[in-house]
Amino acid sequence: MPLTTRLFLALSTILLTLLVAATPARADLKLCNRMSYVVEAAIGIDEKAATATRGWFRLDPSTCRVVLQGTMTADRILLHARALSLYGASPIAANGNDPLCVATDNFVIAAARQCRTGQTPAPFTQVTPTKADDGTLIAYLAESAEYDDEQARLAGIQRLLGIAGYDASPIDGVDGPKTQAALAAFLKSRGLSSDVVSQPNFFATMVEAVQTPAPTGLTWCNDTPHKVMAAVATDDGRTVVSRGWYRIDAGKCLHPDIAGQPKKVYSFAEAVDDENRTIKVKNKPLNWGGLVQLCTRENKFETSEQGDCPSRGFTATGFTAVDIARGGKTLRFALP
Repeated sequence: MPLTTRLFLALSTILLTLLVAATPARADLKLCNRMSYVVEAAIGIDEKAATATRGWFRLDPSTCRVVLQGTMTADRILLHARALSLYGASPIAANGNDPLCVATDNFVIAAARQCRTGQTPAPFTQVTPTKADDGTLIAYLAESAEYDDEQARLAGIQRLLGIAGYDASPIDGVDGPKTQAALAAFLKSRGLSSDVVSQPNFFATMVEAVQTPAPTGLTWCNDTPHKVMAAVATDDGRTVVSRGWYRIDAGKCLHPDIAGQPKKVYSFAEAVDDENRTIKVKNKPLNWGGLVQLCTRENKFETSEQGDCPSRGFTATGFTAVDIARGGKTLRFALP
């Protein structure tokens, strides 16, 4: 299954089960993640014509987190969720209909409809959570696959194993010999014991592993102070498939998902600012590519057609060939 097909989850498919509380007073608000992605969530509170936002709340697959405590009298509760950048092109489409301000790091914004310096608008969606037996209000983030908690956790492990370079496909939340073999190989490569899988911080361990150089496959490392957006292409001898974009934050590394055993691998990356405009150094774009012309476009993409890029709404971009046949290859992006 193509990467963008696996990754794309329209926000409209996120299931936020709704049930209005019987009285105006509301208890703690809890978010529960039944997606196969580690996500970061922000909430918005509409009350008496004022709107505030707060984030980011990190949620591993199959975990819950209280995001508001105590009695609430809000007119509306809104939600914005994003997957970690290591998953590449966002699996959650930004199509909410209520733009509110957020910040890059943890934030509380009292007046969230007028963004100031360091703040950007993000699409929020109104939610009315379910009321649990103990009075807690719960909003569930879920995929169209409708995983339960156990399945979401396993699917999340499978997805990260794939990004780390271990074949645990399909990502279906179903345990089996292939998933177990991939997990065992991952643990061995990182010097981890099997009991780490049951520990609460296991997803943090996996995320950290994905963002460090690996002995196999391709690793990108961003040694600049800027955000870097990267694209990868694979050639299996019949078809060249290019896809992007993968966001690599400053000081971080990332493994793009490369399925199978391609004959050739290609890479392109560029540094961008907070508004995704290309960074220039001495009037030259800060990018890392080569002479192999392949198709890209401004938004997330995946294409197996590499001829006449402009006529199909793409741009011909110069990629560089990467040799991963003899083991892992790490490309480090640095300032000139």
